[in-house]
Order: sequence, then C-alpha cells, then structure tokens
Amino acid sequence: MSDKIAFLYPGQGAQKSGMGADFYESFSLARKLYDQAENAIDFGLKEVCFEKTEKLDETEYTQPALLTTSLAITRVAESFGLTPDITAGLSLGEYSAIAAAGGLNVLDAVRLVRARGCYMQKAVPDHQGAMAAILGMESERIEQLLEDRTNVWVANYNCPGQVVITGQIDAVKQAIEVMKQEGCRRAVLLNVSGPFHSPMMKEAARQLNEKLVHTEIMSITCPYITNVNAKPITEKEQIIELLTMQMTHPVLWEQSVREMIKQGVNIFVEIGPGKTLSNFIKKIDKTVKTYQMGTVQEMEQVIGELICVKNK
Repeated sequence: MSDKIAFLYPGQGAQKSGMGADFYESFSLARKLYDQAENAIDFGLKEVCFEKTEKLDETEYTQPALLTTSLAITRVAESFGLTPDITAGLSLGEYSAIAAAGGLNVLDAVRLVRARGCYMQKAVPDHQGAMAAILGMESERIEQLLEDRTNVWVANYNCPGQVVITGQIDAVKQAIEVMKQEGCRRAVLLNVSGPFHSPMMKEAARQLNEKLVHTEIMSITCPYITNVNAKPITEKEQIIELLTMQMTHPVLWEQSVREMIKQGVNIFVEIGPGKTLSNFIKKIDKTVKTYQMGTVQEMEQVIGELICVKNK
C-alpha cells in the first residue's frame, strides 16, 4: 500500500509570537503572500505575527495571522514538491485546509477569517461565555452529564480523554464541578474570549454566511475533511453550508483523524506553530507517523524525508 500524506492545520490557541518570520526572511514566495494578505485586511498583520504583541491572542487578529502563516508555509513546502493527498484543520484551521485543497483563494480566506474573528468576538458580551477542557473522561459520559443541563454543550472532540465544553460561563463552571464529582481527571477553563462552537454563536454564523455567499468558492483539487461531520468533501457546493454550521456545531477532530486513517493516510504533517494536533493524533493512533512544519528548519527536515515517500 502506498503512503498517503495529510496536511493538518491548527486552530486558535496554536499562535506563537514570531511565527512565520523565518519563512518571510528566507523565501520570496512567503514574503509575497504575507505582503498581499496584509494589504487585503485592515491591520498590521506582519507585526502581529512577527513581533511580541497582545493582539496576537485577540480572536479578530489571531485568526488571519495564524491562517496566513499556515498557508505561507504550505506554499513554500509545495514549491519543493511536497503536496497533500488530503487536508484537514481544527476549527479556524479548516479554512487553511480548504485553501490548501484549492477551494479558497488565499486572500479570500484571509478576508473571511478576519471577518469571522470579528463576528465571533462580538457575538457574546465579554465574560458571558466560556470553554473548558475535560480531561480523563469518556466522551459518552460527558454527553450524558450534559444532557439535562442548559446553556452548555460539547465544543470539541479532540482525542480520547480530551473533550472541550462550551457555553454560558456559569453553566460551564457548574458543569466543571459535576465532571469533577463524576471522576474526570482534570477540568480547566480555557483562556478564550467566547463560547465558540455553540448555539450562542448563531448570530456570528448568520453574519459569516452572508460573507460566504459573496465569496468565490473554487473547485477542490484534493479532498478535505470537514469538522461538522468528519467526512471528506470534494464538491465546492457543500463548503458554504459546512463553514456556516461549523460556527454552532462541535468540532469532530478525533473522528476526522480516524476517517483519514480509514482513507489510507499514514503520514500526518502539522503545518503551523506548535504540535497540538500531532499530540492528539498520537493519542488516537500510535501507528501513524506525525511531523511538524512550523519553522524553516523543521520544513527542511520534513521535505528531506517525505519527498522520497512521494516519489516512490
């Protein structure tokens, strides 16, 4: 059986000060993409990515900064001949996955996530929404414990033993106490600015949909896995509905990884800062290979190993 490679893209939380700076300095392809992306939106994107600033952790700035960095790295890797057989991204990362699969022009993707970040930031007043990671408890048990509770939902199925819940802040805090009483290993509030992937994002989803319907969606050149149902998408007509639904539905990341493995993927390349997704994959299936590509040095190592695989 031949090797199949997936490109994976992290979501909000993976951002890191200085991300992408070495690509910008080393490759004209990356410089061009960053410069064009900054011209397409209304703030100093390169400053947010390359310099130490609190803006990097604010949703409306984080999202275009992380997407631009991920796609700049992708374009450079592709210029060396490394291409994916399938793509996937967690939450915000799904936009990078779609762009890498050919469904979105890079500049349209940057504009979309800039708007998405603003809509999400403003959808719920400050300090009224929250998210929390529940560690060391089966997802089915978490679902049972949330069944009779209001204003709190599952947001992310990350990997075995790690589920994120979301919702109204008091409801999330009460749910945390219940989870602790029921024996979860740990439950911790996350440092995020809203109850993402919940029905509380309904207005943000409506605004995003209006933006999406005026965005050109192009034909996909390789499948990508959607967060909403963990299925491979090959038809561009499905993208707008799925990205709209993603705002209010849980992210099925563990299920997405299992689907890619079922599709024959045995090599996963995480593109962007950090190794959050790689760590999730190791807890899902230890038999597959994971690589990180967040720096030029990491990319050179990955290219050296995987170009041989692609050319077999």
